[in-house]
Amino acid sequence: MRALKTAILSAALALGIAGAAQAAEGVHIPKQSWPHAGIFGTIDKAAAQRGFQIYKEVCSACHSMHLVPIRTLAGIGFKEDELKGIAAGYEMQAGPNDAGEMFKRPGVPADRFPSPFPNDQAARASNGGALPPDLSLMAKARVGGEDYIYAFLTGFADPPADVHLMDGMNYNKVFPGHQVGMPNILQPDGVTFADGTKATVEQQAHDVATFLTFVAEPHLDARKQMGVKVILFLLVLAGLMYAVKRKMWSTLH
Repeated sequence: MRALKTAILSAALALGIAGAAQAAEGVHIPKQSWPHAGIFGTIDKAAAQRGFQIYKEVCSACHSMHLVPIRTLAGIGFKEDELKGIAAGYEMQAGPNDAGEMFKRPGVPADRFPSPFPNDQAARASNGGALPPDLSLMAKARVGGEDYIYAFLTGFADPPADVHLMDGMNYNKVFPGHQVGMPNILQPDGVTFADGTKATVEQQAHDVATFLTFVAEPHLDARKQMGVKVILFLLVLAGLMYAVKRKMWSTLH
């Protein structure tokens, strides 16, 4: 029975039904302040770079981003030589060669981030039967977006006295059912930021949420800028059309 319950919870995590369960249980997700919020908001590139560092050093041990090309990081300020260095740190499967064999090669910026596991079965075997979800679109896949990601990452706690955790499960205040196979991966000073930012759990969660928002919609800033330009154009056009209409009708009186 425990195995069945664990499988059900794991499937819920993998299929992304957290939003529906959250709504049913009435879990409150506090709103956070995000520089990219609103029509004029833009991605905080420094925060997104710190978020990538956390993904690379912590999250990538279990979670993939197989929809995201490495060169996407140029959108948060990484230079070409930095992208090449990041990509070269990954080994990519290539081939077959002339002998019909597959081989490994250093990554290039055009490659997508590789999965930490060769297949889903290996991922489940390494995570107690749970399949760690891909993070490429996580900020879009969860109700609440970046607010949910932040709340989830800061929501780990000791379970209340009346809550019995199943084997291998951890208590989280905002996860549907409050039991999740993922452990609390963010620890105070668990990473060292190059810019000297204090790596509190809250700061790390904020930076990861910012980074995942960017990778889910890397053209967010450009889309907003285009939207503002279109609105300004339409306002000017409306003014000109009104002036033309006034001019034309004035000759009829």
